[in-house]
Amino acid sequence: MWDQMLKDIMSGDVKSIARAISLVENEVPGYEELMVSLPHFNTPIIGITGPPGAGKSTLTDALIGYIIDQDKKVAVLCIDPSSPFNMGAVLGDRIRMSDWYNHPGVFIRSLATRGSLGGLHPHIIEITELLKVAPFDFIIVETVGVGQSEIEIVGLADVTTVVLVPEAGDEIQTMKAGLMEIADIFVVNKCDRPGADQFVHNLHAMLAPAFSGHAKNIPVIKTIAAKKQGIDELMVAINNVLHYHLGTDKKSWLLAERAYHLIERNRMKDINKQRLKEAIENLQEKNVFNLYKFVLQFHN
Repeated sequence: MWDQMLKDIMSGDVKSIARAISLVENEVPGYEELMVSLPHFNTPIIGITGPPGAGKSTLTDALIGYIIDQDKKVAVLCIDPSSPFNMGAVLGDRIRMSDWYNHPGVFIRSLATRGSLGGLHPHIIEITELLKVAPFDFIIVETVGVGQSEIEIVGLADVTTVVLVPEAGDEIQTMKAGLMEIADIFVVNKCDRPGADQFVHNLHAMLAPAFSGHAKNIPVIKTIAAKKQGIDELMVAINNVLHYHLGTDKKSWLLAERAYHLIERNRMKDINKQRLKEAIENLQEKNVFNLYKFVLQFHN
């Protein structure tokens, strides 16, 4: 079963790719066998993140158009906030980027965060690994934009693009400890709005002291994604960052980050908060609860 599915995924069969993602999402028994059989591919992952309202979806839509114009193929994962009722994706991929939904060079899938704090899907690593073996030239992961907890994207993407708008002036101060450090590229979108040039200037000024003494030089790209302006400059910057990372140990750190996340999740899969609560209540009733002692029993 898995051998044939893997062949179909590698040949680009859309139905097989979609089905495999569903198997992983729903943790269908045996899906690990498929994951273990995946060959090694290095398809670059572009992370698009930033605060709500920055135009991430419009920018992603424009990037898809640019990639398709270069006769390349792209897979897009749109991470959406979960419905509190059914844990499905609230925003559908048919609503956004609808022009590309049936395009043979584009695969789009909406994934719910399912309560994951970092703004990503709990199985996002496995899903991107699946997409890597399919015949795509790029994988784009567009995240919810939930503020500082968004930093999880840095462990997944080969290049992290943080999208801001000129009105975000005050927000930069609060972002500095979070989003500022994870960006490989800053995009100032909606640059036809007032104050755009001043905002870009302020952003450059903030980045200079933040990374003085470091080799990291973060580009700031101005775009008007709705008009497809600045997209070619953005792709040049993305390819430059990808090329730069080839000569550093960034890739190894990314893989270590992913491995750590999967190991951590596997160790925690038998830990249930409801059972923990009941066990704690039982000890509290006996007046013998000690938090440190309680946690020690779960150490390997």
